[in-house]
Order: sequence, then structure tokens, then C-alpha cells
Amino acid sequence: MTTQSAFSTPQSASGGHGDSGKTGLVALVVGAIGVVFGDIGTSPLYTVKEAFIPHYGLVPDHDTVLGLLSLVFWALMIMVTLKYVVIIMRADNEGEGGIMALMALAQRTLPSKSRSAYAVGILGIFGASLFFGDGVITPAISVLSALEGIEVAAPDLHHWIVPLAVIILLALFATQRHGTERVGKVFGPIMLLWFLALAMLGVVNIWHAPEVLKALNPWWSVQFFLAHGWHGVFILGAVVLAVTGGEALYADMGHFGKRPIRYGWYTVVLPALMLNYLGQGALVLEDPSAIKNPFYFGVPDWARWPVIVLATAATVIASQAVITGAFSVARQAMQLGYIPRMQIRHTSSDTIGQIYVPGVNWTLMVLVMALVLIFQSSTALAAAYGVSVSGTMLIDTLLLALLAKAKWTRDRWWVLPVAMVVVVIDIGFLVANGAKFFDGAWFPIVLGLLVFTMLRTWRRGRELLSAEVRKEGIQLDTFLPGLMLAPPVRVPGTAVFLTASPDMVPHALLHNLKHNKVLHEHNVFLTVETLDVPYVPKDGRLKIESIGGEDFYRVIVRYGFMETPDVPLALMQSCDQCELVFNPMDTTYFVSRESIVASRHRGMPIWRDKLFAFMHRNAAPASNFFRIPGNRLVELGAQVEI
Repeated sequence: MTTQSAFSTPQSASGGHGDSGKTGLVALVVGAIGVVFGDIGTSPLYTVKEAFIPHYGLVPDHDTVLGLLSLVFWALMIMVTLKYVVIIMRADNEGEGGIMALMALAQRTLPSKSRSAYAVGILGIFGASLFFGDGVITPAISVLSALEGIEVAAPDLHHWIVPLAVIILLALFATQRHGTERVGKVFGPIMLLWFLALAMLGVVNIWHAPEVLKALNPWWSVQFFLAHGWHGVFILGAVVLAVTGGEALYADMGHFGKRPIRYGWYTVVLPALMLNYLGQGALVLEDPSAIKNPFYFGVPDWARWPVIVLATAATVIASQAVITGAFSVARQAMQLGYIPRMQIRHTSSDTIGQIYVPGVNWTLMVLVMALVLIFQSSTALAAAYGVSVSGTMLIDTLLLALLAKAKWTRDRWWVLPVAMVVVVIDIGFLVANGAKFFDGAWFPIVLGLLVFTMLRTWRRGRELLSAEVRKEGIQLDTFLPGLMLAPPVRVPGTAVFLTASPDMVPHALLHNLKHNKVLHEHNVFLTVETLDVPYVPKDGRLKIESIGGEDFYRVIVRYGFMETPDVPLALMQSCDQCELVFNPMDTTYFVSRESIVASRHRGMPIWRDKLFAFMHRNAAPASNFFRIPGNRLVELGAQVEI
């Protein structure tokens, strides 16, 4: 599950915290355990159980159990340890990771605006779209699987599982607006306790049947496929549940650094996961009936209720990481121009990464609630889980191969062959999960396609809108000399005209001259650019150019895709660079707000034109997104046909 944490500052992007001393490194490792590994860390609750549902037709005999555990172990070693921890974490975009960062890196290796660069962009956006399908399922399946321990501890309370899940998830989404600064500090210790509990339960059960340790031999994986024939590949639809969340190691790299994530994986998470999986297998070898819920049947009677509480806390933390990851990815997509502007609230005055996006939060809540009420069990949801994860992982591998071929000249001799092997495994995961289409896998696929359609429609619509504005516009460099031949009435103060095209006359200026017939003392034509890097250094933030005399300026403000724009703050910093001074009480911002008219004979199909027009009408005002004070803003309308 791709996440972007909101629990730490972006300044950690360099990954250099581990150099500040052992205490700092330990704190970062614990923090990473609390945020990065929540999704993959709760997989033992349901992975082994789901492998033996009737859908796969497996019998929990000796060879099958060892074969399945061997597949799980080598999936973790190849798909998480080798692919993400060893290889992909080398591909950092100025310290940041995630599919958006990897897409930007891959596009830089290709000619600008080429077909191949376009194809890479499509791949990256489709992967981000699949992420939302996964992000909806993760909270539902995690919390349900934790509460299903109630069936083992007290079967008579079975009917309370779904209502409790709904209450817990509703509370989780309802509290998002308050931020996670306070509760986030306890996430690491709770998850550390969870992984220690996983390891201890595993050791206790392995002690009774050490035979299960043979599963670490890869030959048992080979034997599994030899015994079950070609259709044995479909069991990968259950094995993939063990690696869901593995891509979060790369996505959260910018917040914790490579070393803390790698140390956390090697020393705590991977050993705890494998001990628990092996312990569940040992329990099933001793008592095949335990396959109904091998995780909770492996818990001693006296510890079941405490473990249920701990598991529920762990799944809530995993869900929290997914939700905050959705906020972060939404902000990146906004910055890169793939979704409309939405309201963003900062929930911490100290940590810039902590944001709250109400539109994303409530949409996720409705979808998660619907899943819980429709599917009502982790087993039913498991059929829907995995297809979006395997699709995203396949896209990650393809982008990695492209990057390694173009840039990693020293390592591509071994990275590319590994990538080819991983692609085959990724395709196997995708095929196995796609086979569950009518059992529930249709949901993340349909949701991913809907999100992808909206992302591409918004991007294409913005391109068409920009083209229409430019076609009907006037070049700024030719307009200003003519204007000053017969200048209008001048008024004191500074006017800032926001424009997407720095060389064109903003519609807002034309409307101001037409209706108000005045020109301000100082006039600034401001364009906000988003670069394909996470953060823009302070000295590269502003570009100021005087045009048409001392009264007119062209200003470009640059941001990275991980940053939240603050135009007034950026302009205040311009005082150190030139004589232009922005007095907040003497500056007025002018914005042109276009009204979109759909046309059958231009641009996109009419239904996409109408979808774009709807999204455009409901986009957050520029004043909110760019943090422009509403009492200093003037919006002037313009109608554009696309």
C-alpha cells in the first residue's frame, strides 16, 4: 500500500537523521515501525486463513502447508526485501519516494513531450489511481480481521463484529480534522509491541512443531507448483496478501530516510512476520481445524482479549497511515495538475507534512463504510484485495527497469535481470488476483478506472483550456507598449494578476481595464509552477523580471510536488531580491475564473467535456489553494468553450 506519511517533517527527506547519533536513529526506526509497516504488519491476521478458503481448493496437509509458507517467505524476500529495500529505495527523487516520484525520475530519462514520456506518465497516474482502490480496502479488511478474533474468544458475540468495525472506522475518520500530532507519538511503541507479540506467538507455536522451519527451503515452493499444476498459480492471489504494504517502504522513504526503514525491516518487522507465519503453519500441522483462524487459535486463551485489543489498535494505526497517505498523494496530484484544487488544512503549526483534505477524507469514509456493510467479513473482502496492489507493484517494476537502463550504468547488469524475474512474479500476482474479478476484485479495478478517468480528464481539460486561452489571448510584450501610449488612470497600490501563461495578457487585466478603467501603480503578472522535484530550495523559489518599464513585473513562483503553495509568503521574500515591495495591506490579487462550455466538435468527447466542466466548477478557489487572503482578492469571470 503506497503511503505518504503525515507524521514527520519533510526535512527528513535527506535521510540524514541516522547520522545524528544512535538515539536519533533508534527514534526514527521506532517512528518508521509505527507508520511505514502498519499495512504489511497486520497481514498475518488473515493471509494464511485466506489461502485455505474453498476458492483455492487447498487441503491443510503437511506438504501444502510447507509449500504455502515457503511461497510467503520467498515473496517477502524477493518482492519486499530485494525489490523495494535493496533496489527501488536507491531511486530517490531528492530523498522522496513513491510512485509519483518514481514516475518523475523515469520521465526525466526520456525526451520531453515524447510519446514514451507520455506513456510513462500514463503508467504512473494509473498506478496512483490503483492506490486509491487499495486505500479504500485496507482500513475495512484490517479492522474486520482484528475484530474477528471475537469469534474465537466469544462466539456468541459474532453479531457485534460489523457494528464495532463501523463505530471504530467512523471515529477514525471523524477525528482526522484534529490531526495526528499527539496520538502519532504513540504509534511507534504500539506497533513495536505488536511486532514483538507476533514474534512471541510464532516462537511458542513453532516450538511444538519445528518441522515447519523446512518451509524456508525454496524447494517447497517448487514442489507446491509441481503438485498443483498450472492452476497452482492462482494461490498467488492469497500469497500477495502477505506483501501488501511493501511498497510503503519506498513511499515513506522521504520522511524517515533509508537507514531507519531498512533497519526496522531487517531487525524487527521481517523476523516478526516470518516467525508468526511459521507459527501459524506449525499450529495447522498440529491441528488442521485451526485453519478457520490460525492467528487467533494460536493465541493462548488468557491472552486472546488483550491480543484482540492490540490487533485492533494496530489495524487502526495501519488505517491511519493509509488515510494520511491519501491526503499526501492527493496534494501531489493537485500540485502536478492531475486533480482539481481542493481545500487543504494544516493540522500542525510545527510539522508542514501534517495536512487534512476534507474532500478525500469523507469520500474515503463513505467508500470504506460501504465495503464493511456490503462484504461484512475479511474473507469476503480478501477477494477484492490484492489486484490494485499487484497492479501498482508491476508498474513500479516497469518504471524501475526503465530508470536502471537509462541511468544506473554500473548496476544495470544485475538490476535488469532481477527486474525481469520480478516482472514475471508481478504478472503472476496480477493474473491470480484478476481471476477473482467476479468475487470482488471488480471493485478496486472499477474504482481505479474511475479515478484514472477523472485524473486524465482533468489534465487534458486543463491543456485544452490553456490552449483556448492562449489562442484568444494577446502577447504581453506587445500589449504593454501600446497600453502605455494612452495610459489609463493610475491608482496607488500593487496589483497581482495570476496567470497560467506568463507571456500572455491575463483576462483579469483586460476585464479590469474594460470595466474599472484604471491601472495600478505597480502591476505583477504572477505564474505558479510545480516542478517534478519534491521541494524547491529557497534561492530557486522566485524569478522576478521587470518588463515594460519599472511599473510592470513578471514573477514566477516555483514549488515542488510535496509542498503547499503560499503565494503571499513567497512574494514577501521578494523584498530581498529587488526594489519591488509587497505591502500586504496595499496589494490586491486579481484572478480570472473561467466558466467552461462543453462543445461536441472540439477537444474531448462531450461526456468528458461535461465531466471537466463539473470538476472545474467544484474546484476550490485559487485564493484558498494559494493561501491568498479573501479580503485582498478580486475574481473576474470569463467564458471559454472547449
